[in-house]
Amino acid sequence: MSVENNNVNGTKHLAIGKLTTFDIVFFVVSAAAPLTVAVSAAPFSFRFGGLGAPGAMLTSGMVLILFAVGFTAMSRYVRNAGAFYAYAAAGLSKPIGIGVAFVTIVAYALLCICFYALLGFYTNLSFEHLIGIEGHWSVWAISAVVLVSVLSYWRIDVGAKVLAVLLTAEVGILLLISVTEIIEHGHRVAIATAVSFDPRNIFMDKGTSALFVFGFGAFLGFEGTVIYAEEAKKPQTTVPRATYIAIAFLACFYAFTFWALTVAFGPDGVMALARGDDYDQMIFIAGNNALGNWASVVVEILIITSYFACVLAIHNACSRYLFSLGREGLLPRVFAKTHPKMLSPHIASIALSMVSLISIISGVLDKADPLLGLGLCSYAIGVVGLIFAQGVAAVSVIGFFWKDRRGYSVCRVLVAPILGAIGLISAFLVIIFHFDLVSGTEGGWNWVMISVVPIVFILGIIVGLLLKRYHPKHYSELTRPMHELALDG
Repeated sequence: MSVENNNVNGTKHLAIGKLTTFDIVFFVVSAAAPLTVAVSAAPFSFRFGGLGAPGAMLTSGMVLILFAVGFTAMSRYVRNAGAFYAYAAAGLSKPIGIGVAFVTIVAYALLCICFYALLGFYTNLSFEHLIGIEGHWSVWAISAVVLVSVLSYWRIDVGAKVLAVLLTAEVGILLLISVTEIIEHGHRVAIATAVSFDPRNIFMDKGTSALFVFGFGAFLGFEGTVIYAEEAKKPQTTVPRATYIAIAFLACFYAFTFWALTVAFGPDGVMALARGDDYDQMIFIAGNNALGNWASVVVEILIITSYFACVLAIHNACSRYLFSLGREGLLPRVFAKTHPKMLSPHIASIALSMVSLISIISGVLDKADPLLGLGLCSYAIGVVGLIFAQGVAAVSVIGFFWKDRRGYSVCRVLVAPILGAIGLISAFLVIIFHFDLVSGTEGGWNWVMISVVPIVFILGIIVGLLLKRYHPKHYSELTRPMHELALDG
């Protein structure tokens, strides 16, 4: 039976077998937006956390690798576009799975809104700075919504090719700046290495909490590898491979670029710059010093494409969650419709685009600041929501393998996931208690934003419990095709 005619509960499959390992890697790494992390998280990490910033990035990556060890073992038994939903349902309970799914959808949707606002802000700023055109940020944000909608309408591998080009460009300029600075300031390599990876600077400095707030926030979207399992070629090997490559690349790349800044300015110089008025210009200054003014111009342009790549990747991930929950009947089933030719979840994608568009227009009418208002508020809730979902997913891996390791070693499916879960739960608590670093605001408003996550989670659990009581047949069918049988090797 052809893919186009193959139905699941009356709805159609996504495009099966379209994505390679590196296609998935491009989606995941693009969602993390490495250039924007280098431009924003690097100076903030040094400013609030200290010289251990490069080491904190590596440590955050190591925690996520521990989580991924069990997470990818479970991916052999759970293949679903609503990844966290299916994992939590299989490892803990279906009501918890529904709660996690609702949190994840809200988090992804808010991150879409955030990055549209930031893209509009920085595009407007760059055009004004580079060619003197002054407009309104919303024009660029709305244009991005339209373009993302068009790309999401096509087959998933089309979007992957676009992300490959954009991601290569942003990684390339950062590597060029970093390598040039290292060559020019080679005499600082030893001291920069010593302070950057000194455990005392990473774990015992007064800014340690801040380091891990920015550290774990820099890996947003890494879990997206399993979202694309239904569309992957040989998912039983593609998904684990893509997960390890994405996390390892991000950890090493972040640590390298942060360390290169320490080499470029020296330990004392980088801290002086981070605590000065021009801290947000750190990458631009490094680029100008290493390569000349043209590098700063290129970085300014690539920030725009980095945000675009980021929002395209997150939009695709959120669309697939909506598709998955529509297919399960937990959201309107219309979301489960796929395009007859492209096999993209086009209805879910259009719905998400409309939510983003309405949010942008509402922000304009409310005269909200795209950076400090609409952008940071939506980002803050999105970050805490995703890291909460990651923590629950880590616990669900332990629950899934607790009584039956299914042939895996105890280290892979119990020890490593337990350590990963401890790390992720600790990261969640650190972010909660230092939420002002993420939100940019102080006071009671922070707790209002934080409360969105538990409220949505509890509502999801209630939905699951009500289904179990009043619609037992529907409840019994949830996730059944996704995790009862292992995938063929």
